[in-house]
Amino acid sequence: MKSKELIKALDNLVAEKNISPDVVFEALQLALQTAYKKNFNSKTNVRVDINRETGDIKVYSYFVVVDEYDDGKEEIDEEGNIKKIEPKINRDAQILLEDAKKIVPNITVGETIEQEVTPADFGRVAAGTAKQVVMQKIREAEKASIIEEFADKQDELMIGMVALEDQNNYYIDLGRTRGILPKKDIIPGEKIVMGSNIKVYLTKVENGPKGPVIKLSRKNYGFIKRLFEHEIPEVANGTIVLEMVVREPGIRSKVAVYSTNERIDAIGSCIGEKGSRIAGILKELNGERIDIIPYSDDPVEFIKNAMTPAKDVIVSITDEENKKALVIVNEDNLSLAIGKKGSNIKLASRLTKYTLEIKTMEEINKAGNS
Repeated sequence: MKSKELIKALDNLVAEKNISPDVVFEALQLALQTAYKKNFNSKTNVRVDINRETGDIKVYSYFVVVDEYDDGKEEIDEEGNIKKIEPKINRDAQILLEDAKKIVPNITVGETIEQEVTPADFGRVAAGTAKQVVMQKIREAEKASIIEEFADKQDELMIGMVALEDQNNYYIDLGRTRGILPKKDIIPGEKIVMGSNIKVYLTKVENGPKGPVIKLSRKNYGFIKRLFEHEIPEVANGTIVLEMVVREPGIRSKVAVYSTNERIDAIGSCIGEKGSRIAGILKELNGERIDIIPYSDDPVEFIKNAMTPAKDVIVSITDEENKKALVIVNEDNLSLAIGKKGSNIKLASRLTKYTLEIKTMEEINKAGNS
């Protein structure tokens, strides 16, 4: 490969892989040093210089100036065995001070002296050996670049294409890499269609043994938060605040909201005209219900709101220090208050951070008359 062709190829590689030119050139220099030592049986220190404008490659052999050769030494260990201590600098990479002065009169011990040793056919010999080392460095740099890019997207909503599936995971094409969506992290009962676009929540970015690992989820409560930001501009710009989100994936979520602008209705803005905004969120959730709850600093009021869809709820704080409360409903609202598999009362408890005990008005009256 001619010098200019080499520079052009490297420039294309840098642009295609979106990595630093410095990384590519450093990798190439390392590869060429390895290639020279291997192909020309060199034991000296070697420095490779690449002109980034012309692509010209020069190899320099350099020697450390010493007052006497260091061939290493032998020591006797505690068991009486002779142990060879290798020299810090290879004998072939040393030059005596008296010889060095013949080349550079003012040179001193510890300095280096170098000479160009570029073989005539070095470009041809080195190309094959260098390729593997360069590509390895490029792969490492690309992995680091992906990690850096996606680290900024952790806890964010992303849209990708369902590319592959195995026994435990779906693999989502996110552009430069694929994320892993474990089947245990999809919404219960939903069907994932190969080749379709899908919204996912990025939960973790890490560097695995085989490269970047991007973990995704559709069950995480953060998925609900990001869907609200995606569908409702007032949430995205901070006018409406999601104070708390709790979730039982595939069954029900509760979202506590309030508005920072008294002229804007938090609940109405989240629902949208004729339910248009909340419909866009529900479409992603495979039948999961969402209760949008007005947030309140008053725990009694907040617990009442959190018990939605149950109505006519009476709340009594029974232990303020340990955050315990009694929730009283009439018989007609009991099943709604409890919810499917106890989901409503559990979510209300998590949302308000109160341990909630539920009783019917009939039970209260009965107990009072006994």
